[in-house]
Amino acid sequence: MLPDKDGPGVGGGQSSPEGEDTSVSLFREYLRLKTVHPDPDYDAALRFLERMADELGLPIKKIEVCPGRVVLIMTWEGMNPTLKSILLNSHTDVVPVFQEHWKYDAFSAFKDAEGNIYARGTQDMKCVTIQYIQAVRRLKAEGRKLMRTVHLMFVPDEEVGGHKGMETFVKHPEFQKLNIGFALDEGLANPGEAFTVFYGERNPWWITVHCPGSPGHGSRFVENTAAEKLRHVMNCFLDFREKEKHRLNTSECFTLGDVTTGEYDHGQRRRGLQRYPTRNGCQLRPENTADSKSAVMQAPHSHLGDLQLNVNSTPTSKLLLSHQEFEKQIREWCREAGEDVTYEFAQKHMNQNVTSTEADDPWWSAFSGACKAMNITLEKEIFPAATDSRFIRAVGIPAIGFSPMNRTPILLHDHNEYLNEQVFLKGIGVFERLISTLASVPARPDEA
Repeated sequence: MLPDKDGPGVGGGQSSPEGEDTSVSLFREYLRLKTVHPDPDYDAALRFLERMADELGLPIKKIEVCPGRVVLIMTWEGMNPTLKSILLNSHTDVVPVFQEHWKYDAFSAFKDAEGNIYARGTQDMKCVTIQYIQAVRRLKAEGRKLMRTVHLMFVPDEEVGGHKGMETFVKHPEFQKLNIGFALDEGLANPGEAFTVFYGERNPWWITVHCPGSPGHGSRFVENTAAEKLRHVMNCFLDFREKEKHRLNTSECFTLGDVTTGEYDHGQRRRGLQRYPTRNGCQLRPENTADSKSAVMQAPHSHLGDLQLNVNSTPTSKLLLSHQEFEKQIREWCREAGEDVTYEFAQKHMNQNVTSTEADDPWWSAFSGACKAMNITLEKEIFPAATDSRFIRAVGIPAIGFSPMNRTPILLHDHNEYLNEQVFLKGIGVFERLISTLASVPARPDEA
């Protein structure tokens, strides 16, 4: 295979760089759009998606859910539009980049001689966006007619918590009109042969602990200091973290999704950004925002006396403490720390909804049956952090997190994020089969 020609990407159905599949060229074009925080170019993404809808011959709706935050929906109407529809959801934003840690320009979509495409968003989750689009393109080119309506939805701000995106949109009248019965959203890569599928996810809690204390000169032993109180609270969280760490990979807890995680990091301000850890180092996030996928407890970064924590707790029965018991424990740690120690939540999700994976559930039966027909082995898990699926499940709609990437290291939010073009192309075929199958699920009794 030839190395990257580093030419511009092209749209579906047009010419492409020598020897490259047109779907790969389209993927690389989309990756080059800098929808990166703290200032995502959402307008560029919307123009790109409008062009895709025009190529597919699908009508679109654009709903501004918050100022400057637009949800775009393409709709492929089914033969029986009164039935519950299928939602294919993806987000358009990506997390920040520190170019000095990348082998190639993170927005050049460089492809090496092995076909690995390096760019921010290759795994999270611009691959899925293009796979949806190309799968629908193939189905329409084959002249397929689907029984249920299919909506392709593209949302902003998932990477900063979804408040100005999906969290707000699920309460919007336009969301209700979609009449959704089942949703697909993002998952994670799997380094092995199997594909990981997520039926639930952990709940993010963004907590600030306030520890006021007595001031004084460093030459004295001042009593009742903020630092002493902070140390007590941090040690309590770290002790709790250690208990959960020991439970991981035991007979009761096999994956990260089965436990509650947390870290703390001595963040430093730099160019108006705050640090958050990745798998192999640290990156930054915009001030006053939080990364919905990282499991972090952040140490003081602004002034002595405040402790910012980001905790992800699991909704499974394997939780050491219930959510109510966990908050009670936080209150006790604050009381023990000293006088006037308080806490508040910037975000607190208590949703315990998970999507059924029982054999008799029609949606899961269709999804898993289609995968079995493609000889795909599925590994079911709780998503170790949080995605927009939590807002979908919270309004009673079953949702599965699934990104068809196997034989691939998990690199979301990491330096040198990449996806191999053959893995990407295989995923288009996977979605082609899944969309067709899910949109053909027979009418349920409540739909008759």
